Amino acid sequence: MAPVTPRPGVAERLSRLIQLPTVSAELEQRGPEPFEALVELLAEQYPLVHAHLERERIGDLGLLYRWPGRGDADDGPLVLMAHFDVVPVDASDDWTYPPFEGRIADGWVHGRGALDDKGPLVVVLEAVENLLAAGFTPARDVYLSFGGDEECHGPSAEAIAATLEARGVVPWLVLDEGGAVVDSPLPMVSGTAAMVGVGEKGVLTARLTTRGDGGHASMPPTTTAVRRIARAVERLGPRTFPARTPRAVTEMLRRFSERATGPGRAALRALAAAPAATAQAFVARGGETAALVRTTVAATMLDGGTAANVLPSRASATLNLRIALGETVGGTVARIRRRIADEQVEVEVVEASEPSPESPTDDDRFALITSAVGVSHPDAATVPYVVFAATDSRYFHRFSPAVYRFAPLKMSAAQRATIHGVDERVEIAELERGEVFHRTLLERLG
Repeated sequence: MAPVTPRPGVAERLSRLIQLPTVSAELEQRGPEPFEALVELLAEQYPLVHAHLERERIGDLGLLYRWPGRGDADDGPLVLMAHFDVVPVDASDDWTYPPFEGRIADGWVHGRGALDDKGPLVVVLEAVENLLAAGFTPARDVYLSFGGDEECHGPSAEAIAATLEARGVVPWLVLDEGGAVVDSPLPMVSGTAAMVGVGEKGVLTARLTTRGDGGHASMPPTTTAVRRIARAVERLGPRTFPARTPRAVTEMLRRFSERATGPGRAALRALAAAPAATAQAFVARGGETAALVRTTVAATMLDGGTAANVLPSRASATLNLRIALGETVGGTVARIRRRIADEQVEVEVVEASEPSPESPTDDDRFALITSAVGVSHPDAATVPYVVFAATDSRYFHRFSPAVYRFAPLKMSAAQRATIHGVDERVEIAELERGEVFHRTLLERLG
């Protein structure tokens, strides 16, 4: 194989992708043109990928590429995932640069999708294109799975996973978005860490509904429909669900303790050795730390009433829950009903997906990811954790034994806040490091 020389212009290629407003939530209003334009642009920007890999359209918005490897066809393949749709932009938000301009300025690429998830998609394709130019063939088959509706929980990734499963393809390793390279990831932990999601919390959208006597608001009954719903929501507080420490968090603490010094090292070791104490300590901190060890519940929408002086005969609340590893959708719904303790409040499951199993951290697959991080981000410790958000990779759990979630880009806390927010941007140097990560992953694939 000839030496690999990365192509210049990765920032410009990402910029052009950002300029296409592939907002999946607005597909019906905007039409499919931006999505189809993106598919055509990928073929233009990555000619070797499209000349050497087999490409299939799966459904309306799914792209599946197969790169045949030099090994046995029965060897499980590597599946690299990303999505090319983005979330909407609030017209009232004040962006430094227009969100779909793809402005390149001061060493950064700005715009919606720069981090979620067009940047991570680009670094996958950059690595494959560069390796093809050098005459490289991977040791085993490689699939690229790209979806255009991840942000609205669409069917593309599910259809791609079902297609592979129906063909008897059992991936050796699946890698999707999720974690990133971060600084000071936990209290008492300094330095840089590549946070690799080895498990993903389940998602449950539930609707609480009740009915009551309507009428004039000047003569309210003791318990109105609105009050009943408010009482039900109030009963679902932060401690609704028990806390327990998954193996991934214990292993995370153990690995952090190896890099820590002084009292912090002793504290991390103690927490790693006592999962029950870890759960309580994390709950006490609240927020993101608490979410690592328990199911969370939040009321996100309330509905009821038509006028200020009219009692509504119906009221409802929508709940968003992120189900902890080791729990189930059925058990979560049952606990909601028990905590509400009101037969006049109906609990309806609107949408649900089970939490994932935990992928291994002690075998060749996690070691391969660690090895690639060591080349792209040599100062970072590779550490497992639990992903809170839903990713397209959840459709692979039922037939793939190792599913990981990691975008090989360093992101500050301020940058991570721009995902689904304002002024989303990615550093060009990180795009280059992301290409190195994926290139190394492919070169060292056994």
